[in-house]
Parts: sequence; structure tokens; C-alpha cells
Amino acid sequence: MTDKPKLRIGLIGSGFMGKAHVFGFATAGKVFDLPYEIELHTLADITTEAATRAARDFGFARSTDDWRKLVADPEIDVIDITAPNALHKEMALAAIAAGKHVYCEKPLAPLAADAREMAEAAEAKGIKTQVGFNYLCNPMLGLAHDMIAGGELGEIRGYRGLHAEDYMADAAGPFTFRHDPAGGGALADIGSHALATAEYLLGPITEVMGDCVTMIASRPDGKGGTRKVEVDDVGRAFVHFANGAQGSIEGNWIATGRKMPHDFEVYGTKGALAFTQERFNELHFYSTADAPGRRGFRRIEAAPDHAPYGRFCVAAGHQIGFNDLKAIEVAGYLDAIAGKAPEPFNFRAGLGIQTLVETIHRSSREKRWLSVP
Repeated sequence: MTDKPKLRIGLIGSGFMGKAHVFGFATAGKVFDLPYEIELHTLADITTEAATRAARDFGFARSTDDWRKLVADPEIDVIDITAPNALHKEMALAAIAAGKHVYCEKPLAPLAADAREMAEAAEAKGIKTQVGFNYLCNPMLGLAHDMIAGGELGEIRGYRGLHAEDYMADAAGPFTFRHDPAGGGALADIGSHALATAEYLLGPITEVMGDCVTMIASRPDGKGGTRKVEVDDVGRAFVHFANGAQGSIEGNWIATGRKMPHDFEVYGTKGALAFTQERFNELHFYSTADAPGRRGFRRIEAAPDHAPYGRFCVAAGHQIGFNDLKAIEVAGYLDAIAGKAPEPFNFRAGLGIQTLVETIHRSSREKRWLSVP
């Protein structure tokens, strides 16, 4: 038994991300000294059968096919939204109105105007929020951030960011909610991760020049016909940072053969960093201070020295995984709810990413550089 207060979770959605969030809550409760005892209270899904099955599989005590009942339940403290993107706004605003804290997968909302409404509603009621950008929780990204901020790379001159996958590479693949013209597309879906990482490492992006393209013009609609695709399959941008650095960022979901390169390269006057998500327990560092004939990128391997890696494993080289990053994200969010720390990535931060996405899309249409609002 524990004397910690309970924090009751209501989850909306039971797909891949719903499962990842449950892993996060379950693991966080085992490896961190959380301020709460987590209770998986109720799961909502689109049908009674789906909700009942997922609740049983995920360990929730109750289930419902009506997310509004979940939001209205006075016993629930946190509403966790992993439903399709277009539903985030309505669900989050209802949860905020009911006085619940809200944990929402990215992208926060289809439009920046929607995200702004959500952020302002949460701030007005003192609601703690979190947007699911768990790649930022990687200890190796934390190390890169500290090395850059500490001046180990010198003055930053250049940046390259990429998030590429191939889950939309097959032209015969069906039209999905990710192809919805309102907020869909590769830049919003996965390029948002690359944008969040770039700003985490180097600070605000101030200007963009976008190039967003649709390579697969139509897809099967599941009813024997086809449906026109209006969103980008590849979203690219040249970017200027407030600190004077410049670079490029790409989100690409038709990158044949690529499964998870969420990558970056940072170039400075004293050194450089290189990282790939496909080997995300490693960070590669080049230093100009090395003697001639001894220069080259050297591998820094994740270890207990890189908090909070040591919470998961006592030895270097054994590695942590994607779901562990969700656990780190959950732990940070629960500390924020308890008032022990700032929100790691709240709705206001999610609004910033959606604003970047929309500015890049607009820049692509207008074929010119734009300042980021």
C-alpha cells in the first residue's frame, strides 16, 4: 500500500498510441518516484466491444463507448487523448471545461487557431497539459542540448533535421485520417517531431521557406473508388533560427525503406553532433580540439551518467526504448501536475509547433520566405 494520492486516468483511444501511453504510465510507476499512485480508471473507444476488449487488455477497470461520459466522470483526474487528430480539440476543450488535466498526442490540433483556443482555455483554468513529443525525452537529446548550450560546439552555423518513414510509400495504401485536408500531411504528422527537436536544441525558428509536395495524387477510399489526396507526402523547409543559425528540416512519409530516422546534424565552429533515431542510444560528436590525424566522429553511448537512463538500467550499452521515452514523458508531466516542475511540453508549446507547420505550408504555397508569427 502507498500513502500517495491517487491520480485516475481516463484514456480515449486504444490504437498504437493508446497502448504506448499505457506502457508509459505502467513503466513510470515502476521506475520513478512519482508524486501519485496511478489508477487506470476508464477507457473509451468507438464501440462497446472495442472499449471492453481494450480495457481488459490494457488493465483499465472500466470502459465506455462514449468519451463524453469519461470526461464528465468526477472520479477521473486526467484525460489522455490518443484519438484521431481531428477530434483532439473537441475532446480537450470538454475535458478542460470539466476541470481535468489533459495529456494529448501530437499534433495538438488540425489548425493553429484551434491549438490557440485549447492553450488559452487550459491556461485560463489552471489546467496542466502535455503534448506527446516523447522523442524530446531521450537522454541523448538532453545531452546534445547541454553540449550546445554549454558552448562545446562553439557558434552554431548549421542544422539539418529529418523525420522519414515509409508507411505511406505504397500508392495502393488506403486514404486515412492522416490524409484529412484539415491538419493532415507528412509535415504535420511526423515533420512536427523534427521541428520540435530543432527548436529544443537551438531555440526558436524565426523564418521559413517551405516546399511541400504531394507525390501520390489519390488513394483507395475503401469503398471501391478513390479519393483525392490534398496533403503533403513530403514537407521540407529551409529555416533561420533566432540565434543566427540556419538549416533545413524535412518530414517524409514516403521514404521507401526508411522506418525511423528521426535524425539531426548540428555544425558549430568548435565541433559537430550527429544523431539518428534508428540508433537512439548513441550520439556522435566531432571536436576540432582533437589533434590532426586523430579527428573523427566518436560515439557517446547512453549510460547511467545520462539521466534518467539509470532509472531503467544500471549499465551502459544495454539501451532504453521508445516506450521508455513515454515513461519519462509521463513522469515529467505528473511532476508538473503535482507542482514540482514546469510542464515539459504543454499546449502553448504545441501551438508553437502547429504555427510553424502552417507557416511552412503557407510559404510553400506562396513560394517565398515568411517570418514565423
